[in-house]
Amino acid sequence: MGVIRLMLFLRLITNTNHDITMRNRTIVYLFICLFLLKGAVTLRAQGVERFTLPTPWTEEALRAEVPFPEYPRPQLVRGQWLNLNGLWDYMGGKTIASPLTASVPPEFPASPEKIRVPYPPESELSGIAREGDTCFWYRRSFVVPQEWKGKNVRLNFGAVDRIATIFVNGKKAGSHTGGYDAFSLDITDFLKSGENVLVVGAYDPNDGKAASGKNGPHGDYIFTSGIWQTVWLEPVEEKHISSIRLVPDVENNRLQVTAFASEEGLKVAVVANAEGKEVASGEGAANAPFYLPIQNPRLWSPEDPFLYGLKLKLTDKRGKVVDEVSSYFGMRSVGLRKVDGVMRPTLNGEFVFHIGLLDQGYWPDGAFTAPTDEALMYDIKLAKRAGFNVIRKHIKVEPQRWYYHCDRLGLMVWQDMPNLWLPDGKDSVAIRQQFREELKTMIDQHVSSPSIVMWVPFNENWGAFEATDITDWVKKYDPSRLVNGNSGHNYAPGYRKAYGDPGNGDFIDMHHYGRIEPSAMPKPDDKRAASLGEFGGKGLFVRGHLWPVRNDAYEMMLNKDLLTDTYVMMLNELEQMVKYFGLSAAIYTQTTDVEHEINGLVTYDRQVEKMDLDKVREINRAVIEATRKK
Repeated sequence: MGVIRLMLFLRLITNTNHDITMRNRTIVYLFICLFLLKGAVTLRAQGVERFTLPTPWTEEALRAEVPFPEYPRPQLVRGQWLNLNGLWDYMGGKTIASPLTASVPPEFPASPEKIRVPYPPESELSGIAREGDTCFWYRRSFVVPQEWKGKNVRLNFGAVDRIATIFVNGKKAGSHTGGYDAFSLDITDFLKSGENVLVVGAYDPNDGKAASGKNGPHGDYIFTSGIWQTVWLEPVEEKHISSIRLVPDVENNRLQVTAFASEEGLKVAVVANAEGKEVASGEGAANAPFYLPIQNPRLWSPEDPFLYGLKLKLTDKRGKVVDEVSSYFGMRSVGLRKVDGVMRPTLNGEFVFHIGLLDQGYWPDGAFTAPTDEALMYDIKLAKRAGFNVIRKHIKVEPQRWYYHCDRLGLMVWQDMPNLWLPDGKDSVAIRQQFREELKTMIDQHVSSPSIVMWVPFNENWGAFEATDITDWVKKYDPSRLVNGNSGHNYAPGYRKAYGDPGNGDFIDMHHYGRIEPSAMPKPDDKRAASLGEFGGKGLFVRGHLWPVRNDAYEMMLNKDLLTDTYVMMLNELEQMVKYFGLSAAIYTQTTDVEHEINGLVTYDRQVEKMDLDKVREINRAVIEATRKK
């Protein structure tokens, strides 16, 4: 019964004088109170004042009937789609039916809990705010738009952590394993006219035997599970484009295009435009690479993040257009070469010092999921405004819109692979193979993003295995980017033997949170550049904006001025390391505070800037320009 109907019913029984005794009215009132109380329990933390640490976007997220209404896949856009975000029925726990073995969806209670999708159930924005469920069940109904009649309907998920099973109208439609990648199912054969019922089961054991990053038994923060990115429907023809791969070839003034389709024998016609004007066109076979000439390309860079538009049309053997999508691309080259005898990373042939932020993408209200798309942009805009040219996306893969914002705003991205924790033991072969498959999927799904300039397979030896072989494989699979095999190889994880320096890839990468001095810096060699993959970690207490745990950092600062001046001094010292000791990159920890870690540029709730960002921008830009070499 909806709230409006309850209000009407309340008015009815209040105004009527017959057929309802005082006793019966009391019973009805009690029923209504129980209903309202149940609603308060079912969807908790619905007032901003009840949130532990609300962000500037919490209230907007609560008001949204459909959270994240923006199109979720900017590099493969179709005109028609239906967003399924919003309130779903929910039940979770450790003892309820397991999605791993279920052949039919379980029965939901008459008055189930409600969850706000796509926020994970551990988050306050979800309305559940409960940890440790392990088994998660979601349910909602939908009606397929009439204009989609005759089309195939695909059900798309941005990400579900970790093993998902999907039922449509009581029948199993498919399953997926992997907590960080998008997946899609054709549900046409399961649909009926009118209302359809979708049930999604998710299982996440939190056992460290999967790519989980800090969503694992040794992670530092809240563990998150279940649906945590947008869910949506779209109509397609039986023959359609399933994915695309766009790789710039600046040296030869062309773009390599691959459009993957549902079957062979189809052709793809492409048209590129710049600021609304057509600049190139071409065609090729589906499922095979072909080249689109781009004369005098305008090169993408953080200073000029120019993006070309792209239209793709899929045609059948008779020349009929069966699918049409829009996309975009950036023309830029990434490489490694010696500059004045020192191995350096290059962007468009030029050495540019990489000065970046470690970005973990956690939120006090949404956990793994930003409260809104504007919030998702905030951390990127913050890095840009503070003069950084790199974001190291730390052992997390973000929604595809996050990379779109980096592409268009102009930040280079180091993309970490979320680590597993326990790659050893009797099931190690299957565990390691699954990790490799998810690593490949991450690359495939984000390979067309011009902002991503480097892949980072492992961090600080956490669950690292066969790192030399994996680093080599990544480099061969995507030769258009740099590879940093084990960032912070000098750190040992403690719970197992460290793998150490893989000895290959494009970077020798160390982490150091102490004084910036030559003895603590990585040294380049004949094949690899030197990177300080993490440094800084300076903390500052800001009362009223702290997560309710013991707060700490590598070193605490007294006030904003001292924190800012300390950062400026570190950058001056880094400039010496770049010029005279071969350093090529440095990543400051970190963008924002995260739970107990209070070493961010801003507080965890994004309410307070802890440094003078004008001074930070000034020193960052000065060091980048002072170390620029052609």
